[in-house]
Amino acid sequence: MFFPLSDINQRLSRPLITVTLIVINVAAFLFSLQDFEFTIFSFGFIPVAASILTAFTAMFLHGGFDHIFGNMWYLWLFGDNVEGVLGRFHYLFFYLLSGLFATLAHYLTNLNSAIPAIGASGAISGVLGAYLVFFPKIKVKTYARYVGITEISAFSLLVLWFLMQLLFSTISLVGGAGSGIAFSAHAGGFIFGYFYAYLFKRLFPKRIPVVPSGV
Repeated sequence: MFFPLSDINQRLSRPLITVTLIVINVAAFLFSLQDFEFTIFSFGFIPVAASILTAFTAMFLHGGFDHIFGNMWYLWLFGDNVEGVLGRFHYLFFYLLSGLFATLAHYLTNLNSAIPAIGASGAISGVLGAYLVFFPKIKVKTYARYVGITEISAFSLLVLWFLMQLLFSTISLVGGAGSGIAFSAHAGGFIFGYFYAYLFKRLFPKRIPVVPSGV
């Protein structure tokens, strides 16, 4: 329905961790193509055979070129500013923790699943939740179906995105049929990222940049 193209938001610092994460994700994806099925079943997160190791490794695997492109685009677009607020090493810690909480949400809603869950979208969902807290008024240039390219606030875009994840997650749970997308992981990562960023904002209000009126 919506695809963000760019945000009107100045960087606070060079996004070294964001770029590094993108490089690692792309490298891991290309490596997985050598024996895709083996890699996914060995390092993807399978709820019935859950482990801490695969909870980490699954964050760096993707199911196809469209999957990794979409995830890395969102990480590039929103991660740089969140990294600027949190600081590089804090941001890395936050990113990984968001991914773990997203995986936990997926695990709790798919206890008997033997299907590997892969992708950085859970961790990136945490980044989106933080962006909503730190930059709700920032305008995001977005392509909207039936409308074309328009500008909407980060608040409108990200709240709508979250509600869609929550809706589809609920439908999957009630209907009992999987869609192939871990919507519960998206929702779980976003919720964690939002409340983590909210607490950070309350504790360190001076770290949050002031957005000029009308931006």
